[in-house]
Amino acid sequence: MSREFLLPDLGEGLTEAEIVAWLVAPGDTIVIDQAVVEVESAKSIVELPSPYGGVVASLFGEPGQVIHAGQVLLTVADASIGAGDVVGVPAVAATGAPSEGSGAVLVGYGTTESTRPARPGAAGRFGSAGTPNVPSPGAADAPPSTEAPASASPVILDPARRSPVVSPIVRRLARDNGFDASMLAGSGDAGSGRTALVLRSDVEGYIRAQTASSAPASDVAMPLAHSAPTARNEVSADIRIPISGLRKAVSQRLSTSRREIPEATIWLDVDATALFAARDQLLHATGERFSVTTLIARFAVAGLRQFPVLNSSVDTASQEILQHGAVNLGIAAQTSRGLMVPVIHGAHAMSTRQLRDSLTELVAQSPDGTFAPSALTGGTFTLNNFGSLGVDGSAAIINHPEAAILGIGRMIERPWVVDHELAVRTVVELSMVFDHRVCDGGTAAGFLTFVARCIESPVSLLADL
Repeated sequence: MSREFLLPDLGEGLTEAEIVAWLVAPGDTIVIDQAVVEVESAKSIVELPSPYGGVVASLFGEPGQVIHAGQVLLTVADASIGAGDVVGVPAVAATGAPSEGSGAVLVGYGTTESTRPARPGAAGRFGSAGTPNVPSPGAADAPPSTEAPASASPVILDPARRSPVVSPIVRRLARDNGFDASMLAGSGDAGSGRTALVLRSDVEGYIRAQTASSAPASDVAMPLAHSAPTARNEVSADIRIPISGLRKAVSQRLSTSRREIPEATIWLDVDATALFAARDQLLHATGERFSVTTLIARFAVAGLRQFPVLNSSVDTASQEILQHGAVNLGIAAQTSRGLMVPVIHGAHAMSTRQLRDSLTELVAQSPDGTFAPSALTGGTFTLNNFGSLGVDGSAAIINHPEAAILGIGRMIERPWVVDHELAVRTVVELSMVFDHRVCDGGTAAGFLTFVARCIESPVSLLADL
């Protein structure tokens, strides 16, 4: 008897996902709630646990393939061996029968208490705790296993090998370079008795080894081909890049924003010298660091309480402006997966310290874009610090269905007039894009000048607290 594991409802109205990597292979024995496949939806990358235990009979789909809710992911057959012969697998799980207390992990399927085997902690996603996931000196020169023959590259692929690969970034790096990371011998600590994890350094070591092995041939060939065009003049082939996963969701949202919202943009240069002084005073008074972005986020939240209509969305069906009671502050973040806008929910009720801590958590997750789906929904206003990209300003696209977005440019020293005299000051350009259906320019300008006044004189915020 075999059972079909269908792609479940991923929540938030998501109906499709892209297969990133299989975590099992046909013939593997699995237990209930064991992670079997990693998929990327428009919201996040998640591992899907199987609701059945037994032997994997077949897999449906290849990495990179898009599948839809209700399609078969894999089939699981009853184990052909006794449950007592499967090391570490409870008898009831090995036969695939639901046991009491096994785990409801996604909408629409699963059990109640997880029997999923122990996996490395959160630190394992980026390397084991205390061991940064960075290449060590000479790591690429040392063979990862004794399987490599003396004449082969120091690092080899073994199609029969199934090394565990935890990080989606590692899998993607390998896939972009034409191989499966699980075929490498890992060097990461996966715990006692477990196969070593494949780390980013292992993948990069293999890529370096392949590059080095092909370099001598190209060095010999080039002098003989005097008439060949130089690398500078060569034209590479066209590449088609699928718009899928996160990129597809972002494209749809931005297109909807441009199509539906009659936006207008205003901007203002602001003297931020006093803001940096206030940051230093906070450090001296509390012993804690507060970033400039945190302080401007604090000002923006206060400004939305003064001009609440900007904390709105437009209900096109009922032709109403929905003014939100809570301020859920979105923070535009550039990640390895692309532009994402994680949300600080309930920012209006937070102290500056709480806002800083929430922002710090988002920043820690930004490099890999490993945000939970719930962290990417419900925003009511967005803050975009594109100054970190080295630009002064931008006419940003509003994060639909919100009504406005505040942009922060880079902060640099410029000549500035102070008390009728020329001085060198730290200046930042603020830009404000707003939905003209929600308000007129006077309201948007009032918000922008309020934030500017707080930046130029942070103590002035005290009058509004």
